[in-house]
Amino acid sequence: MKYLFFSDPGHGWLKVPLRTLQTLGIAGKVTRYSHQRGGYAYLEEDCDAPLFIEAMEQRGVKVEFAEHIANRNSRIRSYPPYAFGTLRAGSP
Repeated sequence: MKYLFFSDPGHGWLKVPLRTLQTLGIAGKVTRYSHQRGGYAYLEEDCDAPLFIEAMEQRGVKVEFAEHIANRNSRIRSYPPYAFGTLRAGSP
């Protein structure tokens, strides 16, 4: 499956649906260093994105990336921090 990876000069994030984190059973393991907005988690590249990739690979799914690279701070930095248990009904 292909996921969007966003990066700026200082960091990077993998965009993943919140429901996917729940389905994989890792929603409670994601740190507050990640962000969320509109039914998606933006998993920070050092710990949370590898957690997701490993969970997918354990299910036989190869994760591929489409990269979006910015030369200035990403707006993702202003998104609310990830908080387990905040998935709203109707979120994708």
